[in-house]
Amino acid sequence: MSDRFVTQSLDEIRFWSRIMKEHSLFITLGLRCEDTQLINEAQQFFRIFEQIESQSHAFTLDTDPQQIAQFNAEVYNAVSHIWAYKRKLLGLILQCRLPGANLFPLLIDHISREANFFRKRLTELNQGQLEPLPDAIIDENVFFLRIMADHAKFIGHLLDPSERKLVEQAKDFSHDFDQLLFQARDLDSMRPQSQTAPLLSQFLDQNRVSVKSLRDFKKTARDLINECRVKSIIHPLLADHVFREAERFLAIIEMFEMALKGKRSFDEC
Repeated sequence: MSDRFVTQSLDEIRFWSRIMKEHSLFITLGLRCEDTQLINEAQQFFRIFEQIESQSHAFTLDTDPQQIAQFNAEVYNAVSHIWAYKRKLLGLILQCRLPGANLFPLLIDHISREANFFRKRLTELNQGQLEPLPDAIIDENVFFLRIMADHAKFIGHLLDPSERKLVEQAKDFSHDFDQLLFQARDLDSMRPQSQTAPLLSQFLDQNRVSVKSLRDFKKTARDLINECRVKSIIHPLLADHVFREAERFLAIIEMFEMALKGKRSFDEC
């Protein structure tokens, strides 16, 4: 294990523990008043990930890698539990056992996919089994393109119908990212033939342009919501939450582009 292992681990945990914490809050806000047990569980997860986030910032980059490996394992355990909770919640919604809950089934599936991505990354880090660059480019883009497509759909449904222009923009982004996701899945199935730098570079360039546009749209929506200049039922924190995830994806794309150009090896990303 190396300093790079420490840096990568803390970066992943600092970002995703905050995301998990906020998921817990959004679930709490969407549940019915009578769902006391589910609310209590969500609030407990909020406290757990708030503590994990705080712990992650207490570590420094010169922390013993073995100590970080142990922390990764502890975080993995917490993420596995919130993943199971989210899947349980999704099952209840699909079985119509939470009528009136303000939680889209796709939203709960969406946040459970993010938890699964997080715990998989922790396992890869601790086992030293991060994917080769071409595989990582395809797999992370498939994951994040679907996340971005979902975000556009959620925004479109949570804006007030009278916000016709913004709703239409959200629908356009949903369609665009669905198409990008289909293309990414096609590339995934062609994987043996796709591991060439020019093809992957074009793939990343196209995605970067689209993600930047969506990121800017989310920033505008977030600012309008914070200033009470748009009609919606979008919580201000949710608006910032989806903006930060787009920023994360954009940073990952740019990291991959640098690695393809040979400016940095993938192990250093």
